[in-house]
Amino acid sequence: MAAEGGGKETNDIKTQFTTREGVYKLLTHSEYSRPNRVPFNSQGSNPVKVSFVNVNDQSGNGDRVCFNVGRELYFYIYKGVRKAADLSKPIDKRIYKGTQPTCHDFNPLTATAESVSLLVGFSAGQVQLIDPIKKETSKLFNEERLIDKSRVTCVRWVPGSESLFLVAHSSGSMYLYNVENTCGAAAPHYQLLKQGENYAVHTCKSKSGRNPLLRWTVGDGALNEFAFSPDGKFLACASQDGYLRVFGFDAAELHGTMKSYFGGLLCVCWSPDGRYIVAGGEDDLVSVWSFSDCRVIARGHGHKSWVSVVAFDHCTTSMEDGDPPAEFSGSDEDFNEQIHIRDRANSANSRLSKRNSTDSRPVSVTYRFGSVGQDTQLCLWDLTEDILFPHLPLSRTRTHTNVMSATSPPATGHNSTSTISTATTNPSGANGKDTVSNSSTGGNTPNSLPGTLPRSNSLPQSPNQAGGGSTPNSHAGSNSSSGSNNNSAKGGSIIDTALIGAGKFATLSIHESRKERPEKDHKRVHSVGHVGSKSSDKLNQLSASRGAKNDTAKTLGTTLCPRMEEVPLLEPLVCKKIAHERLTVLIFLEDCLVTACQEGFVCTWARPGKVGLLTSQNNPTTNSPSGTVV
Repeated sequence: MAAEGGGKETNDIKTQFTTREGVYKLLTHSEYSRPNRVPFNSQGSNPVKVSFVNVNDQSGNGDRVCFNVGRELYFYIYKGVRKAADLSKPIDKRIYKGTQPTCHDFNPLTATAESVSLLVGFSAGQVQLIDPIKKETSKLFNEERLIDKSRVTCVRWVPGSESLFLVAHSSGSMYLYNVENTCGAAAPHYQLLKQGENYAVHTCKSKSGRNPLLRWTVGDGALNEFAFSPDGKFLACASQDGYLRVFGFDAAELHGTMKSYFGGLLCVCWSPDGRYIVAGGEDDLVSVWSFSDCRVIARGHGHKSWVSVVAFDHCTTSMEDGDPPAEFSGSDEDFNEQIHIRDRANSANSRLSKRNSTDSRPVSVTYRFGSVGQDTQLCLWDLTEDILFPHLPLSRTRTHTNVMSATSPPATGHNSTSTISTATTNPSGANGKDTVSNSSTGGNTPNSLPGTLPRSNSLPQSPNQAGGGSTPNSHAGSNSSSGSNNNSAKGGSIIDTALIGAGKFATLSIHESRKERPEKDHKRVHSVGHVGSKSSDKLNQLSASRGAKNDTAKTLGTTLCPRMEEVPLLEPLVCKKIAHERLTVLIFLEDCLVTACQEGFVCTWARPGKVGLLTSQNNPTTNSPSGTVV
């Protein structure tokens, strides 16, 4: 894994990083893990996942956290930046036999200080509904694995519903359940409800209500993750066939699609306003897709291995004039970093202040999102107005922005076959000293740009790109289901059923063995070095040679998958190695951001100015508890 590189690499883990708003710091006393922080063998284990819920506790400490490590599932009071974690006192701890937890999700509508509804998906295909506060098991779905025998990859409550939830499997199918219905003693029979390009929706044929209500089959291969839009009306699906598909959820209609540069898509998320979708996967890139235009508007290159999680930061989505300078504490390297970041922020603010006040678009046009990957690195990205609105004129302060030509030569010394075992701390573009190459740019870089510029987080679209910001597409305006949100489940309640003991569930055998084959594949074909003209051609050839059911070569250069030189290339604002094992979680909270790695450590990074909230109750005994609660 990442620690196998040996030497200095194993110790080169960052505990703080700097952005334009200040310094983020790792709170070592707030780290959650297995009690006594006993390490476990992560080989062959399902990814560590983390879920949060707020129970509106009157004490002001209402956050609860759930995470899985191997066969174990933990539920704690989350202290965050306020107090040190007490690992000796989990509210609930469960150990499963024969199967492993793979994902979980709380229902925020029904959460109280006395009860929460937590869905847990498993590697053998079952889904369990539990209440870790009451320490009860309410119901088990797909118990006999008659609905789907494959691993559960994602489970989510349907937004606005107290009883409906959606489950995705590695078989490529999704199932809609109602907690009040049973699953039946025989395999369900389905009737086609709707069919479209590479997807179909079936309804379950039954005289009485039974699960599943609907079965979606999407794409070819595993359905790795899905995400509901903020208003709950649309559903974005990331599949192993490399396609992002966005559906109107209630009408089951396809709104638009995107294709990865190559390989599968592993993760997807929506911007807080629902205008943009970011996806990441096995092409080592993050791709930004416009919901209204149904096209890729930017790609981000900073990871050296597969991107496992992408997430928007709802608390840092705009840059306003007159931001007070943040206090700095850190190394000289971080100080230089902060100076460059402030220069870039000032440049963007200057452009914003020159905007016409009658412009219908909001002044705040910067979106912050983050990504983590198997290269053990955390990347933060800013999506700014020169990417979102490339047809608008920019002021002369644009010269502060580092324009990286998509046709610049590969960075020297970069190993294109690097995997998570050889990840480096500062990839090309992470140290603020990139050199801009103007060869064969075709006029991409303004003449006023010097040879060496500060690192950039956003790169304007080149003038010679066809279509600019107004590329036509056939999907625009096709969201016919936008007004058909299903609220029929509102006000429903979870039915009280006979408790299903953990012992009974623990006896479920698992007949599938999932091996970590993708890491070998990545070593051979999936790594992206510096995206230049030569490497871009090589990627095109690799994609074409791997053509299976979906011919990637046919999608390159189209709206589905533009070539690398056809869209702006984002460079990370921050790119830091923060773990020894591959990263599997990134969650943005109001006071902090939370990451987790496959070692089973859930880390809290305090936002600038929030470190002081951690009280003096941090004492060594809380970090080394002697007891565990079973």
